Amino acid sequence: MAKQKQPLVKNIYTADPSAHVFEGKIYIYPSHDLQHECEDNDNGDQYNMEDYHILCMDNVDSECVDCGEVLHMDEVPWVSKQMWAPDAAYKNGKYYLFFPARDKEGIFRIGVAVSDKPAGKFIPEKNYIEGSFSIDPAVLVDDDNEAYIYFGGLWGGQLEKWKTGVFDENATEPDMDKNAVGPRVARLREDMLGFAEDVKEIVILDENGEPLKAGDEDRRYFEGPWMHKYQGKYYFSYSTGTTHKIVYAVGDDPMGPFQYKGVILEPVLGWTTHHSIVQVGEKWYLFYHDCELSGGVNSMRCVKYCELQYNEDGTIQTIKP
Repeated sequence: MAKQKQPLVKNIYTADPSAHVFEGKIYIYPSHDLQHECEDNDNGDQYNMEDYHILCMDNVDSECVDCGEVLHMDEVPWVSKQMWAPDAAYKNGKYYLFFPARDKEGIFRIGVAVSDKPAGKFIPEKNYIEGSFSIDPAVLVDDDNEAYIYFGGLWGGQLEKWKTGVFDENATEPDMDKNAVGPRVARLREDMLGFAEDVKEIVILDENGEPLKAGDEDRRYFEGPWMHKYQGKYYFSYSTGTTHKIVYAVGDDPMGPFQYKGVILEPVLGWTTHHSIVQVGEKWYLFYHDCELSGGVNSMRCVKYCELQYNEDGTIQTIKP
């Protein structure tokens, strides 16, 4: 079992860590949980997030530093509230921070902000990405320099309300025996500020090559996508939500389909689970969050990490927190 780490920072509550190696250092782009008096609900109204801080480590054994606030909702004209889980990417000599938030109508969209430095400050575009919706953006800049954005979350993330391509406030998840709602993917434009093509739904297949069903809550997609490459394969990992696992599927194309392979991280303390996977030197690491720092309060979380290990056949060893 990989060695578990303590919370990376304790001065603020952090969650949803997107980790990258930029300029020889580890940068973590988390969401920032704020204390509140709201009761937890399935819509996620308790997640009171207004800004982003960036965390930085010289190496996996060094102290983690809070680089401070790099973007606040008051700086983004289209945002009304709830700046949830972000991700960052590097291309064209610039750093891009992708983030979800509710627009003025309460619909989740995805925005982008730009910086010359990995620790910001980030300057946001005036409007969200045209055609974007839902939450949890994650970006892969592939070996050929093409960039792809993955996103989507059920329930509070509104993904099931976009099944027809148009927002439907009354839409619900499919029946248990129907195909599960899939995450979304789009190729990004060269300037990283918009979609280069229409958004596509990702298909996740079972061992028989059939799409996972909505009732298969141990394996079907819920939220928190991440993409990394290992030995030439595309590893699409995500949260199962209601069963509180991080699982993964593998494919040969960055836009899928992907075949389900197994569990990366078993349930942690707290309802939500959200992660990233990054190579540092010769080793791989899983960054994730739990609620240890707050004593189990689901909306006040803390970021941690541990080593991720592969088997010879390319499968990932399950981590038991």
